[in-house]
Amino acid sequence: MYRPEVTSEESERTAFRKAEKKYKIYYENTKKKRIARPVDFSEVIDFKSILDDYNCNGELNDGVSVLKCDFDRPIFCLKSRPGFYFIPGALSIGEQCQWIRESLSSFPQPPNRTNHSAIYGPIEDLFVSAKEGKVLVVEERPPDDAGSEINAAQSDVCTPRCRFVEELGESCGKDACKSVPASVLLRKLRWSTLGLQFDWSKRGYNISLPHKKIPDELCQLAKRMAAPAMPCGEEFRPEAAIVNYFGLGDMLGGHLDDMEKDWGKPIVSMSLGCKAIFLLGGKSREDTPVAMFLRSGDAVLMAGEARECFHGVPRIFTDAENGEISHLESQFAEEGDRSYLNYIRTSRININIRQVF
Repeated sequence: MYRPEVTSEESERTAFRKAEKKYKIYYENTKKKRIARPVDFSEVIDFKSILDDYNCNGELNDGVSVLKCDFDRPIFCLKSRPGFYFIPGALSIGEQCQWIRESLSSFPQPPNRTNHSAIYGPIEDLFVSAKEGKVLVVEERPPDDAGSEINAAQSDVCTPRCRFVEELGESCGKDACKSVPASVLLRKLRWSTLGLQFDWSKRGYNISLPHKKIPDELCQLAKRMAAPAMPCGEEFRPEAAIVNYFGLGDMLGGHLDDMEKDWGKPIVSMSLGCKAIFLLGGKSREDTPVAMFLRSGDAVLMAGEARECFHGVPRIFTDAENGEISHLESQFAEEGDRSYLNYIRTSRININIRQVF
């Protein structure tokens, strides 16, 4: 789940934090432009290369094994991290494009909550409004609107009156307090929630919050992906999902996903868009994490002991050379898809699906 970067003095000295700082993007200013500071990626595990070698000659890197199961492609395991499974290229190109579209146009729609909900309340059609160059106008509640004040006090989400307008020249009313371009809000979108809604303030699932059911097609995909990590004879039940959105310079600090009841059930995590580095540590931040590349279409399963391991994403590769999304560009070549392509060229989306109970 999305948490801010840990910055305490103690965490600065941990092995996990040192690895985050090693791979995080830092810039050096030159007279002409900012350039990314060179980083040594030689210790980063590349499961794409491992898959190529395995398909070619059956060879595997030290510490890597293949899960023996009925699945349509190899699933790799790390001997040092029981319960962790990596499926390179798990999603077809068509599936990647489908879930990129859904992640931007459908998943942030109310009643699903996003990181913007606490500030602006429900926001309808954010992606379409950004595409059309609209502006969100935020209006304060009238002080004499007692009913609204009561409702606001009873809710954990602030719900000011907000609406998208074509341009700021439109009449916004005397209560308008500020305006924000939809394109800015889209770039600042960090997470959205599907199914059972996670309450970030209480760090738990709030079953009383209104929500939409996870789409059936996504549920079926998650069940298929989760099957190799499930206890014998059991089927994965997708009950909640968190969609994380990453842009230039964004990272996901080391954390645990520990709010679900049964850690024996896997979290299914699917990557879309630009390549990233994933860190998988141990049960303590003092354990040195393993670094690996995540590409669009890759899936990761974390179950059992792996659920107790700190993990995070310290770097996203948003440049054209290293982002590795050329296979998506031809799929988004149609005029109506250009906005998706423009977004994903410099972004990564992660969909992680959980069984809560």
